[in-house]
Amino acid sequence: MPRPLTATIDSSALRHNLGVVRRCAPRAAVFAVLKAGAYGHGLARAASALADADGVALVEIDAAVRLREGGERRRLALLEGVFEPAELAVAAAHDLTLTVHHEDQLRMFDEAPEGARFDVMLKINTGMNRLGFAPAAARDAIARVGAHRAVKSLTLMTHFATADEPRGVAWQMQVFEEIAAAHRLPRCLANSAAILRHPGTHGDWVRPGIMLYGCSPFADASATELGLKPVMTLAGALIAVRELKRGERVGYGGTFEAPAAMRIGIVACGYADGYPRHAPTGTPILVGGRRTRTLGRVSMDMLCADLTGIPDAHTGTPVTLWGEGLSADEVATAAGTVSYELLCALAPRVAVVET
Repeated sequence: MPRPLTATIDSSALRHNLGVVRRCAPRAAVFAVLKAGAYGHGLARAASALADADGVALVEIDAAVRLREGGERRRLALLEGVFEPAELAVAAAHDLTLTVHHEDQLRMFDEAPEGARFDVMLKINTGMNRLGFAPAAARDAIARVGAHRAVKSLTLMTHFATADEPRGVAWQMQVFEEIAAAHRLPRCLANSAAILRHPGTHGDWVRPGIMLYGCSPFADASATELGLKPVMTLAGALIAVRELKRGERVGYGGTFEAPAAMRIGIVACGYADGYPRHAPTGTPILVGGRRTRTLGRVSMDMLCADLTGIPDAHTGTPVTLWGEGLSADEVATAAGTVSYELLCALAPRVAVVET
């Protein structure tokens, strides 16, 4: 028998969440962000389910090549561009859209294969301070990229640092507009949070990521409130049930002490499966469809659940770690992280089922 732990991927939920993007940004084309194996959901699987998106955005050139060789015909954009000149030949052969975000990448185009021409997205640093040309250098970069023999089209892009926070995006949009106003060029700006709350950023292309997978980019609004459906449900079963006496402890380090006689269940899921090791006692979990809490430290292959108030729980009772009925956002918050990390951390040993 296989180990009782399965990640179920609901393709219809992916399509539903893309529909939410379309309703929020009806005039923009959509890059479905499928980096990190589609946030742990499976690259080819997600690309197929999101066939109605206008393009795909990734950071891994090998993943883009696999998609193209698998028959993908849509626009494929590399959000970090290429890292060395030799990759330009690969990008040209597979018709990849390249992000250019620093001077070295711009100079690489001088080494592009003869006749190669690329769709380019030039990234402007408007305050995120990760990638992008500084505002003082951006105008010159736009002119140079636009005139380069290896460039056939140019789109301007930036990335928002606080679209999910009260500060919003106006401070970055002001920087962007001061540069972009002089150019009638397409724009690619909005991430999930900006798609949902800042319609003035939608431009020509939007880049939804976490919302496609049914999680919220906001601390103050749940995925359900935003009309999103969970795509991944990580579910298992109890593999043992134990009776504890008052004062007995649970797990490594004995960090949980039973305050009274109680029952606990052992779940076949641990940090080697992608569950966060740092999730504390009290992290929500569903046992037999009823909400309870984890107890003690998460182990490599197991964790413990409080069965107080679930008297009929037994070996084999189903458990939901996150997904349908329990948002990954809520589990992530309890563990002091974000749902992105939970989804991306799904381990290869976890069986995946698509519905």
